Amino acid sequence: MAPLPGTGRIAVVAPAPAAGPGNWAGAPSAALDADGAVVLAYRVRTAERRGSEVVIARPGEPAVRLGKERFGAESLERPALVRTDVGWRLYVSCATPGSRHWRIDALDAPSPAALGEAPAVTVLPGDERTGVKDPVVRRAGDGWQAWVCCHPLDAPGEEDRMTTALATSADGLAWRWRGTVLAPTAGTWDARGTRVTAVLPDGTTYYDGRATKDENFRERTGVVGCAEPVADVRYLDAVALPDGGWSLFYEAPLADGSHELRAELVSPA
Repeated sequence: MAPLPGTGRIAVVAPAPAAGPGNWAGAPSAALDADGAVVLAYRVRTAERRGSEVVIARPGEPAVRLGKERFGAESLERPALVRTDVGWRLYVSCATPGSRHWRIDALDAPSPAALGEAPAVTVLPGDERTGVKDPVVRRAGDGWQAWVCCHPLDAPGEEDRMTTALATSADGLAWRWRGTVLAPTAGTWDARGTRVTAVLPDGTTYYDGRATKDENFRERTGVVGCAEPVADVRYLDAVALPDGGWSLFYEAPLADGSHELRAELVSPA
């Protein structure tokens, strides 16, 4: 059975940076280190500084902070953190200044801490028709897979619409598009947008959905194959633990309009 928010022990990992709408800590991506520690990357945003930084946190070490200026970006959104054979890779969602376009950069380093100084290269640039962001990246056998949130740019003011496309790669840097794998369903809770947020080893797929333009930034979590949302949170990620349990990470809305980053430990079934 897929682990769901609200079934485990909850802790706040990063509080909202301030009270009120637009102040968010969240959009997490998590991975296990070789010693079993969970390494976490997430985005921090304030009402004054849209998508200001990505934070990388490992237990017992100082947090690494990557500001949006480093990428020449107007905003940063959800990163993707992946262990490689020689270290770590971080994918960063970057907003193009003065537009609604997004691209995805990648950084490689021997350790999570070293990602703070690693050079960035654009690996999924999008184009004049589509902004790309919020990737879910997994190594698959000898290759890589990425579920990428795509925003069409054809209609001004309607760029919040979203679908998810699959891309594959031999090295995680040069990608080949395989087409849309999750799209909205008219007349339902996800009619405006569908963004994959996690894919479990058994194929269980979590996603963010919303019904209307007014629900932008207030997505809920669904599971592909379920007719209704399963939690009032967004950007859910799930890490399988050696004991058979799960660590869930997600961005949770608060009553004042801010969002906090939570972790939830779900015990083995």
